[in-house]
Amino acid sequence: MQNHILNSIRSLKLADGCKGGSSQVYALNPSSTGHDKPHHHHRHHHYPHHRRSPSQEGSPYLRSAASNRHTRPAQAAVVCPDSVLPYGLPSPDLIDPPIDPFIREVDPVSALASAYRRLAGAAEPRDRCTAHLEQRSLLRALGDPKLLRRALRSARLHAPDVHHKVVLSAWLRFERREDELESYPSRSSSPSASSCGPALECPYAALVPGYDPGLQSGPCLCRRAAGAAEESSSAGSTYPEEDNECDVVFCIGDEEVACVRYQIAALSKPLHTMMYGGFTESRREKIHFTHNGISAEGMRAVAVFSRATSLGGLPPEIVLELLTFANKYCCEGLKSACDARLASLVESLEDALLLVEYGLEETAHLLVGSCLQVFLRELPKSLNDPRVIRHLCNAEARQRLALAGHASFALYYFLSQVAMEENMRSNTTVMLLERLVECAASEWQKQLAFHQLGCVMLERDEYEDAQGWFEEAAKAGHVYSLAGVARAKYKRGKRYSAFKQLNSLILGDDRVGWMHQERSLYSSSMEEKMRDLSDATKLDPTLLYPYKYRAVILMEDHKIGAAIAEINKVLGFKVSTDCLELRAWFSMALEDYNAALRDVRALMTLDPDYMMFHGKVHGDHLVEVLQQHVHQWSLADCWMQLYDRWSSVDDVGSLAVVHQMLAEDAVKSILWFRQSLLLLRLNCQKAAMRSLRLARNHSAHEHERLVYEGWILYDTGYREEALAKAEESISIQRSFEAFFLKAYALADTSLDITSSSYVIHLLDEALKCPSDGLRKGQALNNLGSVYVDCNMLDQAADCYVNALNIRHTRAHQGLARVYYLKDRRKAAYDEMTKLIEKARNSASAYEKRSEYCERDMAKHDLTRATELDPLRTYPYRYRAAVLMDDRKEEEAISELSKVISFKPDLQLLHLRAAFYESTGKIAATLRDCEAALCLEPNHGETLELYNKASGGADQQ
Repeated sequence: MQNHILNSIRSLKLADGCKGGSSQVYALNPSSTGHDKPHHHHRHHHYPHHRRSPSQEGSPYLRSAASNRHTRPAQAAVVCPDSVLPYGLPSPDLIDPPIDPFIREVDPVSALASAYRRLAGAAEPRDRCTAHLEQRSLLRALGDPKLLRRALRSARLHAPDVHHKVVLSAWLRFERREDELESYPSRSSSPSASSCGPALECPYAALVPGYDPGLQSGPCLCRRAAGAAEESSSAGSTYPEEDNECDVVFCIGDEEVACVRYQIAALSKPLHTMMYGGFTESRREKIHFTHNGISAEGMRAVAVFSRATSLGGLPPEIVLELLTFANKYCCEGLKSACDARLASLVESLEDALLLVEYGLEETAHLLVGSCLQVFLRELPKSLNDPRVIRHLCNAEARQRLALAGHASFALYYFLSQVAMEENMRSNTTVMLLERLVECAASEWQKQLAFHQLGCVMLERDEYEDAQGWFEEAAKAGHVYSLAGVARAKYKRGKRYSAFKQLNSLILGDDRVGWMHQERSLYSSSMEEKMRDLSDATKLDPTLLYPYKYRAVILMEDHKIGAAIAEINKVLGFKVSTDCLELRAWFSMALEDYNAALRDVRALMTLDPDYMMFHGKVHGDHLVEVLQQHVHQWSLADCWMQLYDRWSSVDDVGSLAVVHQMLAEDAVKSILWFRQSLLLLRLNCQKAAMRSLRLARNHSAHEHERLVYEGWILYDTGYREEALAKAEESISIQRSFEAFFLKAYALADTSLDITSSSYVIHLLDEALKCPSDGLRKGQALNNLGSVYVDCNMLDQAADCYVNALNIRHTRAHQGLARVYYLKDRRKAAYDEMTKLIEKARNSASAYEKRSEYCERDMAKHDLTRATELDPLRTYPYRYRAAVLMDDRKEEEAISELSKVISFKPDLQLLHLRAAFYESTGKIAATLRDCEAALCLEPNHGETLELYNKASGGADQQ
């Protein structure tokens, strides 16, 4: 279809319009940007849902991974083998924290509660769509991709028109582009292609006018492409026989076109006036129409449409003529038919670039939407095409899109997010954010647009402009933008003014961690700076900069061991590329090249394009250099090392070993799969999905490929489709992984006795198939979990013991649970002690052990768990419950508030709401319930408490 359109229409192509500047890439400054990664199912754990820690993958040491990718020099520097530290040691001056380019509320709970109330009060689809986008902007600071995606899906469900459907469905697809198994079908797909992916992402459904309240969020069963093809092929001849009632003839050049006067008149009021008005032509049987911009063939098509209200199989160039005619004479029905027909012809980027000019010129809403959809579905590549940029980025382009009904805050919100991920400093990014500012209407939209433009200007070293935009965001009510104001002042040499800016914030009623972190940058003494960093960590232990700064200062004082211990604190609960690089740097200074190589390999697993040493050396080069300083392992050695690290729950070490094994054999799919399991355990979902896709792509056999596709489907929420893949794989060849996948997908529901028995059968079948001890240990652990759920404790104990015999260390936790259920509390405690002694990261083990000891010991274990991983919520909830039991209500609420300030969590908010309700604080109860319902609108216990509190508020 593409060649046909190009050949047919090229001669009619309009003059280029909407001229705009092309993108320009700038060199980036060393800076650090944090990006939270997703939570995820841990398919290496037992079946019952366990508590999950939040994202543990963060930003690189000196800049974001995205920036690294786009600023890598054409020729990377090569490290001299004589020195592994050619660029010296890290400097504290080069690790300043970024200003996050999203809305960050000082009081996130109140903000979430307000968002929930606006959602609850939004009656119209347009209002609900906008409210869900606002909700998404607030959730961005929490770093949970599942919450972000749910908000985006909800916005798409309530999309009120074609424009928002196109934008939001493309946005949904963009965010899961790396998880996609198949490309979307073209509109020329065969009739057998019954599905085009998730319904909310369907490219055909997006072009159906109007609000669709019945749209479901499951797979799409769209056959529109097949239907359109059938309609086109069965349309018959282009022009049916002329009607004998023809009573008017249009003369165009030397040709005459016979028409039915009343049918032509019925097309529009102007034509009705022409046919029956008080004009000379109204009484003539022949009307001269040569100079009205339509050919005889086009007029014949108008006559046909006036009789049959169908375009039949008209060629595209004639449809374009009809579109112009329809606009000139206000023929809405004809215009709508031409618009829909042309929209259905857009299949490729070239088609879109050719037809969008016609759509904009003739304000053809569907055609422009179809072309825009192609631009959006080609992101981020299309942002590097100057032809696309001139249709999207400058002010004139936005105005033209607006006239066609396709300019909105949602569009530029999406485009600017993609552009910022690709290159924060480019002109394209700036232009898109300027358009976002122009579209911003409500308070939150202005806050977001002004703040993001400030962040980009700061990154471009345009500090005066950055300060101005941050000040605008602050005026709109975004307090966090004052940190941007201070940073811009500091960069302009106004250190004291920057300090005063942050000092005034901290002296206010609300203090949060980022305020102290930011003020520390402008402190005049080391004592003040370290005090601020200490306060920042107390208020928000998830902030990376304080750990990094303290570690670098210790390094400068030649306290390398202490520096490593400091950075280990954060790596214990939040694995990030920048902290791994820092630890590798310290290890190199200590000449511990094995440890340095471990961290660099793990880092390259998270980001294969990472640049080390201030962005000067690609990580792969450093791996080559460090290898010269360590003992080389054979493949057998690697497997032994992997077993050792796996059994000691050393996930970073395990990642490094797998990275080395893949360097020797990059097409071994089972190694890519193993890597994905480890990355999931570290909550690095994006990197895990990349590894899983590589496992699928390198599969040597069909049954292996089906299993990996099943995991991809399962991990992206398509459980039934994952089961189908597992069953298809088993039908080809029985394998451990296929049975394991099927058992896991079935067990991810509330199981009854019958289904539990079937899961047990599947795991037994898996254990009969060949596999290595690492995976068999996991299967035994999962099998033990199912036996426990069925109260078959002896069988569960056997599974756990067998798992421990093949060094699956995590089975200690399952065995402890069995002992506890058998009322052997001391044995359960001892079993968890063994896990604590063996595991590298034992925060979860301390937390679990607390369940098997007396209150004082439990408090000790939970304190230790919080020290190791401040993101685990159970210790806070337990301590708060104990305080509440002791009638220390204020202390209990304070314990929960401490963690809610940096981690608003559903369970924490629900518990604090219950505490407030028990003390008669109804307003606080309602606020916490609303915030919790903003995170999970269907949480039954919170809904019950909310309704109860609402009734109490009404009575007051």
